[in-house]
Amino acid sequence: MATENVKHGISFFSDEDIYLFREGNHFRLYEKMGSHIISDTDRSGTYFATWAPNAKEVSVIGDFNGWDIRAHPLAPRWDESGVWEGFVPGVGKGSLYKYHILSNINNFQTEKRDPFAFFSEIPPKTASVVWDLDYTWNDGQWMRDRHKNNSLESPISVYEIHLGSWRRMREENNRFFTYSELAEALIPYLKDMNYTHVELLPVMEHPFYGSWGYQTLGYFAPTSRYGTPQDFLFFMDRLHENGIGVILDWVPSHFPCDGHGLAYFDGSHLYEHADPRKGFHPDWKSYIFNYGRNETRSFLISSALFWMDKYHADGLRVDGVASMLYLDYSRQEGEWIPNEYGGRENIEAVNFIKRLNLEVYKNYPDTQMIAEESTAWPMVSKPIYTGGLGFGMKWNMGWMHDVLDYFAKDPVYRKYHHNQLTFSLLYAFTENFILSLSHDEVVHGKGSLLGKMPGDDWQKFANLRLLYGYMYGHPGKKLLFMGQEFAQRSEWNHDESLEWQLLGYPDHERLQRWLKELNYLYKTEPALYENDFNANGFEWMDCIDWERGIISFMRKSKTAASPVLVVCNFTPVPRTNYKIGIPMGGYWREALNSDAKEYGGSGYGNLGGIEAAPLPSHGKYYSLSLTVPPLATLFFKHDRPR
Repeated sequence: MATENVKHGISFFSDEDIYLFREGNHFRLYEKMGSHIISDTDRSGTYFATWAPNAKEVSVIGDFNGWDIRAHPLAPRWDESGVWEGFVPGVGKGSLYKYHILSNINNFQTEKRDPFAFFSEIPPKTASVVWDLDYTWNDGQWMRDRHKNNSLESPISVYEIHLGSWRRMREENNRFFTYSELAEALIPYLKDMNYTHVELLPVMEHPFYGSWGYQTLGYFAPTSRYGTPQDFLFFMDRLHENGIGVILDWVPSHFPCDGHGLAYFDGSHLYEHADPRKGFHPDWKSYIFNYGRNETRSFLISSALFWMDKYHADGLRVDGVASMLYLDYSRQEGEWIPNEYGGRENIEAVNFIKRLNLEVYKNYPDTQMIAEESTAWPMVSKPIYTGGLGFGMKWNMGWMHDVLDYFAKDPVYRKYHHNQLTFSLLYAFTENFILSLSHDEVVHGKGSLLGKMPGDDWQKFANLRLLYGYMYGHPGKKLLFMGQEFAQRSEWNHDESLEWQLLGYPDHERLQRWLKELNYLYKTEPALYENDFNANGFEWMDCIDWERGIISFMRKSKTAASPVLVVCNFTPVPRTNYKIGIPMGGYWREALNSDAKEYGGSGYGNLGGIEAAPLPSHGKYYSLSLTVPPLATLFFKHDRPR
């Protein structure tokens, strides 16, 4: 049966669509490209459309035609846009298909998955699946209030998770949890732990499971490893119904070389840059998108908007931004091409990033775009109109490296590295930072966070509680990778479940309780989140007591009069009668103490709080005389004067 085409009145493209696509300004391509089921009184079947400007012939092959390349040829549009389209009667939901492409270039032939497919076979199988995204949402309340939950002045505490290894069904041959099973198990855990958001390592379809999703091919398809698109829609819906925001990792920086994917799609470098000095990534052995090509820009921005539109994502964490910004990223002299001005900046990528962020915030102003950017590129999280890249937030990689390097040192040597604790406050308000202790810090031989801590087991746990306390007191939103909230001992292994059995041991259970209490204090005390990106919300009390390894600072809110005092002791020596100057008198309640016995500590503290004395110190009119426990963080809340 021949394929019907535009001559028979079947086309999803208008002339305006083609015009916008070719100039790089069509950002809803998923409504036009790919496979779309048609079921009406006149005809029933599926419309197919793909972009292959250098093709001589394109046909749809699938289980409905015996994978016969002659059965259903697509027709090229008359406008020379490179779009091939056609309607195949009788093809419906669940049909498997690919595109067979015969190129004008050396008669190259290939079979490709659909770049715009909504669903794919479970890898290692590679066919696309005809599917719809029909779903009735129940998250109306969340969507109406989302601007409050995603605001830069709101508490954002993120649990980063890899869906395939958070938990496994060990009794069923170690199989994955499905999206539906994850919804039932993960959501109560997130709520109990007081997290506000969850971040998913890329769920977009990827051929190699061991890439954790960062080698993406399905830019419009959630991976089928855990269920159908409707299962993932249900998962997202349930998270929102329970007041939990969802950030999706998204990878526009590169894509894998698999033959069924985007590479050499029509026998030419269509999506990737042709010159390997710009188009091939030496570290990841993958292709780099051609950001200067209009159609590629439309493809990528359409993908970003797709996850906001169809799956109600609350934000995208954009992976590998630094690799996009610099032409010489991970390249030696002679292995890269300078830009037109002789510099190392990738101007095409910069323009793409700005347009990406502009379109996302224009269409979904209550979401967040988050950059994983590891260099000192200025104004990453500042508006485009002020000269920034337009992201909403940026991971604070500098803080992460400094603090982990500091904590790895034996406390006896820490006083010589005190600046690693305080340096981050010199630049803390130059960007809108997220403090991230992510999956990258517990893989590739780096061990677990607990394993990085020095000393015996008691000191390791005390150091980890101290690290988390310092992190939650420090300005910036928070992100912690799964398993570290209960001190997983082993390095993360994507082929195994987390070590949940450790919660049967008191030290691990108590550390988990500490994280739970930190999250609760953080999201209920405006002083700890409202001014995360404003220097007015932070004041050092003492940052120079390197000899005793103690820092103290105040966090202040925009709306509440009561500040929060944070005191950290980075040595195993308890300090008594430790004087700290403060700006106001009255009673200071000890809101949290990481050395409390219920968290696994030794029980040193201040008996619930302390009255300020009118004795000047540190340039302040009042002071507190504290007992500062060993390797501990203290949080004091200023209550009304007595």
